[in-house]
Amino acid sequence: MAKDVLRLSQVVGLFGPGAMVDLPDRSVIVSGLDDWDMKGPQAFRPIEEPRLTEVLRERLTQDGRWPAGRPLSLRTPPLGNSDPRLSSPTMRVRVFPTWFTCEEPSAEDARRRRLVRWSELDPLRRRDWIDDAGKRQAVTPIRFVCGCQNGHLQDIDWKWVIHGEAACQKPMSLQEYGTSAEPRDTRVQCGCKKSIGLDELFIKGRLGKCHGSRPWIGDREEGCDSELKLLTRSATNTYFAQVATVISLPKVEDNLTTQIMGVHSRINWVEEPKDVAKARKSAPEVAAALQDYSDEEVFARLQQLQVGLKETAAKDPRIAEFELLASGRPVIGENRPDAKLHAETLPRAVWDPDSDLVCEGIASLVAVHRLREVCCLYGFTRFEPSPLADDGLEDIGLAIRGASLGVGNDWLPAVEQFGEGLFIQFSPQKLQEWLDRGGTRARLQQMADAAMAWSVKNRQPVGFRSGGLYMLAHSLSHALMIEIALDCGYPATALKERIYALPRLNPADPLRCGLVIYTATAGIQGTLGGLVEVASRFRHVLRSALEHLQICSGDPICADHDPTTRTDDRALHGAACHGCMLVAETSCEARNLHLDRALLAETMATAGAGYFDLRKQETVRMPGGGSVEGADPAR
Repeated sequence: MAKDVLRLSQVVGLFGPGAMVDLPDRSVIVSGLDDWDMKGPQAFRPIEEPRLTEVLRERLTQDGRWPAGRPLSLRTPPLGNSDPRLSSPTMRVRVFPTWFTCEEPSAEDARRRRLVRWSELDPLRRRDWIDDAGKRQAVTPIRFVCGCQNGHLQDIDWKWVIHGEAACQKPMSLQEYGTSAEPRDTRVQCGCKKSIGLDELFIKGRLGKCHGSRPWIGDREEGCDSELKLLTRSATNTYFAQVATVISLPKVEDNLTTQIMGVHSRINWVEEPKDVAKARKSAPEVAAALQDYSDEEVFARLQQLQVGLKETAAKDPRIAEFELLASGRPVIGENRPDAKLHAETLPRAVWDPDSDLVCEGIASLVAVHRLREVCCLYGFTRFEPSPLADDGLEDIGLAIRGASLGVGNDWLPAVEQFGEGLFIQFSPQKLQEWLDRGGTRARLQQMADAAMAWSVKNRQPVGFRSGGLYMLAHSLSHALMIEIALDCGYPATALKERIYALPRLNPADPLRCGLVIYTATAGIQGTLGGLVEVASRFRHVLRSALEHLQICSGDPICADHDPTTRTDDRALHGAACHGCMLVAETSCEARNLHLDRALLAETMATAGAGYFDLRKQETVRMPGGGSVEGADPAR
C-alpha cells in the first residue's frame, strides 16, 4: 500500500467500514460511512444503477438492515485529487486495537515485553511509551483481538480474562517462547504472576459474551449475546465483505427516461411534482438534465419507472442478464463508446466450424465487446461468510446476517468498472441427457450427500450451489479461466466469472444454464480486446482446457477424493485442487467451492459423469475421393 491511499475497488470488497488496516505507522479500523468526507462537488461520483439500487433497498429493508422509507443511492468512496497542491477528501479511521506491546524486551527476561494501553502512551504522538526511568520505548499494536460472527469487534479484556471479576492493577506483559508464534507458545502474564496461554482462549466462552461493540462507528449495538472468539488482527477471516454485483443491461428508452435514469439517485425521493422543483434547485446536474421537461412530466414518468423497478427488485437480476445474453440476437446493445453493454451472438461457423464433438453441449457463444459492472458493498461478517437469505443467486441473494456500515447514511459505497467477456450457454437438450445418465446421477448424489452432511455439521444452508447445473457451469468456468489466461495473455487474477444456473418455474420448461467469463477493471486491462478474440479459437481452448483435467498433478489423491468423508469445506468439493481447478479467490464467486472436474471429463477414478465428449473426429478417405466422418472410439 502506498502510504495511506487505497484504490476504489479495494474499498468495495477488502477495506470497507469495519476492516482493520495496517498503515505504515498505525493499525487502524476504517470508520463508518457517517464519518467519511463526502462534502464538495468533486468529493465523490454518484453511480446510477437503479436496478441494483432498488434490489438492495427492497431486500435490506426486509432484513431490517435499512430503515423503511429511507432513500438509497450509490456513490464512489472519496475520490483523491490528482493535484498535490489541493487537499483530497478522506476516509477517516480510528486507532484499533488500543493495546500495544513494547518493542524492547524486559531487562529481567528477554522473552517478555510490556503491554500498555493507548491512554498510557506519550500524549504528544501516541507512538512511544515512557517507562518509570523516563526511557522511551517504541510500541506496536497487539496482534490479538476478539469479535463475533455478527461483525462486532473489541479489544480483549486481559484483566478480566486472567483475574475474572477480581481487581488487579499490576502491569501486564506478553511472553513468547520459541520462534513459531503459535498460540501455545504465547502467554499474557500479570505482574501478580497469574497468566494465561493464548491456546486457552480458543475454549468456548473463555473470552466472555459479546458486548456488541462497533469501534468503526463508535457505539455498541444492543441485543448481541454471541460468544466472543479470538481473532488474529491480520488474518484473512477478520473481514468477509458482502458485495452485490450486477452487469448493466441496455434498454430502449426515450430521451426523458434516459435523462431521469441518469440522475435517478438525486430524485428518487420525490413524492409530488413540487419536489421535482426542489431537486432542480438543490442539484445543478438535475436542473441541466431535466431542463426541457416540466415538473409534472418528470414526476409522472418517474412514477412509472418506480413501479417497473419494484417489479425488477422481486426478480433476480441474473435472470434478466441470462435472458438477454441467451436471446440469440445478432447484436445486443449498441456499439458506442458510452454504451453499457455491446455484444454479438456469434454464428456457430465462427467458433465451431468443424462441428467438433466437444462443442455439442454448447448452445451459443456470445462475444461481449463491452460491459459495465457495478459492485456495491452492503455489509460484512467476521470468521466466516454469512449464509444467504434464501436459495437465490449469490450476489443478490443477500446474506441473512451482516454488520452495518453506518448509522445515518442514505447511500452505500459502490464502484463501476468496464471490460469485456464471453458468454457461454449450455444446450438444454444435452443438459437433460446428461442429468438422466446413471453415472451423472450417482456422482451428483454423492456430492449432495456430502453437502447435506456439511450443512448439518456447520448449521448453514448450502443452497442451490450444491445442484448439478451450478457445479457443472462453475467447474467449466474455472477450467476456461485457467486456459484463457494462458491463451490470451490476460493475468489470471484479472478474469472473473458469473454463473447462471436458473431454477425452472415449470417442470416442462427447458433448462437454463450458462456462464460469463469477463474482465472488468478501472484501468486499461479491462478493454484490451484479448478476451473477445478467444471466441475465434474457442473450440481449441475448450478442448485443451478439458484435456488438461483428465489427469491432475495431484492424482490419484485428487481424483479419489471422497467428499462424504469430510466435514470441513472439502466436503463441498469433488475432484478439485490447486493443481487443476482452483483459481484466485478474487476471481471466484463461490470461494473456490462447489467444483468437480469429474462432471466435465472422465478422470482415472470416475466414469460416466463427464458432460463433454472428448473423442476426436476421424476422417476416413474412401475410394473415388469420398470420405466418411466418425468419432475415434479409441479415445
